[in-house]
Amino acid sequence: MSSRTRTPSSDTPTRVTIRDVARAAGVSLGTASRALNRSGPVSEAALQAVERAAKALAYAPDPIAQSMRTGTSGVVGLLVSDLANPLYARIITAVEIRLQREGYAMVVGNTHNSKAQEELMVDLFRRRRVDGLILGPCEVERADYLEQISRDLAVVAMDRDFGEQGSGVHVDHFRGAYEACRYLLDLGHTRIALMTSDGALRPGRERIDGYRTAMAERGLTVDETLVRASRSAMDLSFSDALALLSAKSRPTAFICLGTRILSGVLQATRQTGHRVPHDVSLICVGDGDLPQLYSPAITAISWDLEAVGTAAAEILLRSIGGAADRAQAKEKEQGAQEVRLTTQVIMRESCAPPPAAKA
Repeated sequence: MSSRTRTPSSDTPTRVTIRDVARAAGVSLGTASRALNRSGPVSEAALQAVERAAKALAYAPDPIAQSMRTGTSGVVGLLVSDLANPLYARIITAVEIRLQREGYAMVVGNTHNSKAQEELMVDLFRRRRVDGLILGPCEVERADYLEQISRDLAVVAMDRDFGEQGSGVHVDHFRGAYEACRYLLDLGHTRIALMTSDGALRPGRERIDGYRTAMAERGLTVDETLVRASRSAMDLSFSDALALLSAKSRPTAFICLGTRILSGVLQATRQTGHRVPHDVSLICVGDGDLPQLYSPAITAISWDLEAVGTAAAEILLRSIGGAADRAQAKEKEQGAQEVRLTTQVIMRESCAPPPAAKA
């Protein structure tokens, strides 16, 4: 049954309103409103009458009117740097599942790792009156920018820096890179290349710190030519990997961000004739189809992507839970929330001791 009726004088469909429901149920407009919104005192008989009338008329609340009345839209915005990244796809799905359980819809945007694009999308989402924002990493991460937005909008940072009063979800990328580097060092590698996102970004900065710490513990000086931090994780790093593998003193192992940087490294190993793991060992940062299905299967630094998305959604839902909830959280000084998730190194077939030095 359609939620539209026709007036006798016009063929133009009109939306069934709450007034129509109240008239059909034989109750006042206020009683119908309280019954449909489950707010205020309503007798059981009136409640059942309103429910029967709403069902018979196929009544659907007007979302615009609801938004104006409640000051909420029931929509959340999510921004990531690269929608084509399969790691983000799993996080986005987890966020959506959790939000839908609470009746929220989600709008997703792509910043292309551009600060200007991020600011444009944030402004667009705010003008569309979203109830909250989840922001992934971007080329420039200023905590004061997030604090400014959060003055009138719930904001959750996802793997990016935020201020003392902010909230977010962080993955322990330091530990992941540290453990991966130690594993390669234990195999005998000393020339280990790290290819990651820019050190200006929190994940890239933590990986570089973890790598340097592991090398320092073994008394090794880091060859700065082996640390390749790209401005964007979306860059194809074939040329960097090719230059490294073609050098006289080449790296014998790579720790590289997947999937696109990993693809560039694999392309370079193939072009230079280096075999994995006989000539060069590989560890991928982030697990997925490529490292799992490539032959030989690639050792990976992994973390629970679904947990990242679910945690971000949970924090946001608490932040937009209502004025009373927000006031209570502020009173208890629980406004700032951080969830930190661990990583693990999944051993596969892409790592081996370095080839013996040629005489």
